[in-house]
Amino acid sequence: MNDTPVIHARGLGKRFRGKVALADVDLNVGPGRIVGLIGPNGAGKTTLLNRLLGLANGEGELRILGRDPIRDRDALMREVCFISDVATLPRWLRVREAVALVDGLHPNFSRARCERFLARSALEPARRVGQLSKGMIVQLHLALIMAIDARLLVLDEPTLGLDLLFRRSFYDNLLGNYFDASRTIVVTTHQVEEIERILTDVIFLRDGRKMLDTSMAELAERFIEVRVAPARLAAARALGPLGERRLPGAHALIFDRRTGIDRSAVAALDDNPRAPALADLFTACMHPESA
Repeated sequence: MNDTPVIHARGLGKRFRGKVALADVDLNVGPGRIVGLIGPNGAGKTTLLNRLLGLANGEGELRILGRDPIRDRDALMREVCFISDVATLPRWLRVREAVALVDGLHPNFSRARCERFLARSALEPARRVGQLSKGMIVQLHLALIMAIDARLLVLDEPTLGLDLLFRRSFYDNLLGNYFDASRTIVVTTHQVEEIERILTDVIFLRDGRKMLDTSMAELAERFIEVRVAPARLAAARALGPLGERRLPGAHALIFDRRTGIDRSAVAALDDNPRAPALADLFTACMHPESA
C-alpha cells in the first residue's frame, strides 16, 4: 500500500482583511480514514477545505497525496472528489446528460458503476435537475462521485436541508458502496450526532485554530463523562471539568484525563462513567475557557 499521507499539512494559516481564518493548523491523515471536521460557523472549515482542494493559497506547507494542491491541481483532481451543499449542476441538464458529461470529462469515471447506482434510486434518466428535489440532487451527485475512482472525497455539509431518511441513506450508501481501506473521506457537518457512528477521526476547529485532533478510539480513552446529583455537584466542579450540562435531576460533567485530574476522585462521583457523545464533547470544547 502507498505510504504517502493523503493529507500532510504544517502550519497552515490564512487571513482575510487582517482577520485570522486559519492559524497554525497541522494535519496528518492517512488512507482508509473518515475524518469529521467540526466547528461552529466562522471556525475556518470552508477555508481549510479550500486549501485542501487547491482553491486558496496561504501560509504553511501542504501536500495532498504528495502533491502541491495549487501547482498540481489538474493532476490532483483526478484523485480528489468534492460534494458541497450547493447544487452545481445546471437546472436544464437531464440525469442521463449529467452522466454522459462526467463520463466525457473524468478519466477515472465508470459509467457502468454510476448507472448501477442510479438503477437502485428513484432518479429517472430523462428528468431534468430542475425537476428534482434536493434529496434527489444529492443522490445524483453521490452517484456521479461514487463512480469515480478517487482516493480522497471531500464533503462539505453534503446532507444540509435533507430529511432524516435521506441523510441516513446517504451515509449508508457512502459506506457500503464507496469507502474502503484505500480511500479517505473528509466531511464537515453540523449534524454531529449523525456522523459520529461512521468516523474514524475527528478534528474540532474554533476561530481558525485546531482545538482537538484525535481518533475516535483515542477520544473514548481520553475523555470521560460522569453524572452526579445536585448534592455532589460542587465536589465535581472542584475537579475542573471541561464542560457541564444539566440533565433531569442530575448534571453531566466531562473531564479530560490528560489534564492530570484525580482519577479516583472522578471515579468516586459515578459508578458508571462513560465516554461522552461527540456532540457533547464538541459543545464543551467550544467554551472559551477550554482554550
